[in-house]
Amino acid sequence: MTSSQELFSSSLISQEVQAILPNTCTLRPLERSDFHGGHLDVLRGLTHVGDISEATWTERFDFMKSCNGTYYTVVIVDKSREASKSIVGTGTLFVEKKFLYELGIQGHIEDIAIASDMQGQKFGVKLIQALDHIAKEVGCYKTILDCSPNNAPFYEKCGYEKAGQEMHHYFDPKAQEYSV
Repeated sequence: MTSSQELFSSSLISQEVQAILPNTCTLRPLERSDFHGGHLDVLRGLTHVGDISEATWTERFDFMKSCNGTYYTVVIVDKSREASKSIVGTGTLFVEKKFLYELGIQGHIEDIAIASDMQGQKFGVKLIQALDHIAKEVGCYKTILDCSPNNAPFYEKCGYEKAGQEMHHYFDPKAQEYSV
């Protein structure tokens, strides 16, 4: 069952991945209160985020939650840290319902980010495993992701294979400046 505060049901969280996290860490769905847990700070380590107020963050959370079965953002929370910095990792599975492949469902892995002081502890691998687990549970026939050439070896270690060429067409000069 989904709490009104969770983005999606915690029953989709991999217990296998949870079991291999340090005792102080919990893997869970993004919650409506996570603006105060450092969610955006972790994302800032990945790319430009901008100045987002609590109200606009909450509005986006509510929108994502209203798209039931589409957005699955997970966070790793370290309970030993100060509350405002307790989120140490985040990643999103975006689920696309297609006409192709007999009305197949394809997952897109997005925004994998780990707090800079927590990198090197395989939290990124654990996030990918958790998101792949959710993808299987919701019926995705595959997951795809885009990454920089520098990050390709990491995703290959997670079982991903090179399959094509990423293309983009920017409409916002600021987004292009930050390569978002």
